[in-house]
Amino acid sequence: MAEKLLQMDGVSKIFRIGGMLSRKRILAVDDVTLSIDTGKPVILSIVGESGCGKSTLCKMILRLHKPDLGTIRLLGQDYSDRKNYNPHQFKLDVQPIFQNPYETFSMRKTVDSYLYNTALRLGICKNRAEADKLIDETLHNVGLSLQVVKDKYMTQFSGGELQRVSIARALITRPKLIIADEPVAAIDASMKMNIVNLFKELKEKYNVSFIYITHDLSTAYYVSDYIATLYRGGMIEYGPAKEIMDNPAHPYTELLMNAVPRVGDKWKDDMVMPDMEDKEYAITYCKFAPRCPYATDECRKSRPPMKDLGGERKVLCFHSLVKPEKEY
Repeated sequence: MAEKLLQMDGVSKIFRIGGMLSRKRILAVDDVTLSIDTGKPVILSIVGESGCGKSTLCKMILRLHKPDLGTIRLLGQDYSDRKNYNPHQFKLDVQPIFQNPYETFSMRKTVDSYLYNTALRLGICKNRAEADKLIDETLHNVGLSLQVVKDKYMTQFSGGELQRVSIARALITRPKLIIADEPVAAIDASMKMNIVNLFKELKEKYNVSFIYITHDLSTAYYVSDYIATLYRGGMIEYGPAKEIMDNPAHPYTELLMNAVPRVGDKWKDDMVMPDMEDKEYAITYCKFAPRCPYATDECRKSRPPMKDLGGERKVLCFHSLVKPEKEY
């Protein structure tokens, strides 16, 4: 059996909010199992409305949060294996791109200083001359150059340009996996497709896989090889992007298809039912049942198993909507 680039098995994360008397237990990520193969690079989009657990899942992959249950493995090495964990190698293999580029860079430092720090402190380049060459080459691959970036501060760039610098910084280590957490959320709509186009180009050029965290479903459709849909912390659907978005199997995914028809549109806050929010996280049966138009008594009594639909498709639903005979 081939070794996986990333393997998550039954991963859960619990947050406890409030004081001693009013403390609430939120199951932010609930029993998620996902994997990315080695070899051919892919873009896996993790989608869902705000509060579904996307960013928490991302932070666990980046080792910023520790899972309370389950295991995460990178190239076969368990995250919990502290004895053999090599933080330097991890920084080379896994790189983040965060949501707001204006929070990534300090107003007190030149933007190129971040690129030099990555190249020199991680031992990728032996000296400044080597770093100049590598940084310039990497910046050219995102549509910039060292000449354009050198000795300038973040206030001298647009949000789209800063996000390109963030992408270049991540690429300097020649990573195997990039975690992009809402990377176009703070960027002007006219620039969104430029950034996601970059991901498609860089995936092949650098042989790097991406996990693309987003609630902009239209960009996910365009850029993704695979999509995992999260709802209240749990993964409710997974499979090839085109199959899921042309023929959704879960009622929630169907709702999202209808809600976001255009590039740049997002799921509005009023899609969330505030009075149901805490209760839905704690539900032991199907979490979507309280608002599902197809729910039956079975859905309100027990949690559905993850159903294999054939090929690479899976759905957490008793009443799959998928039409197997449809040609994609």
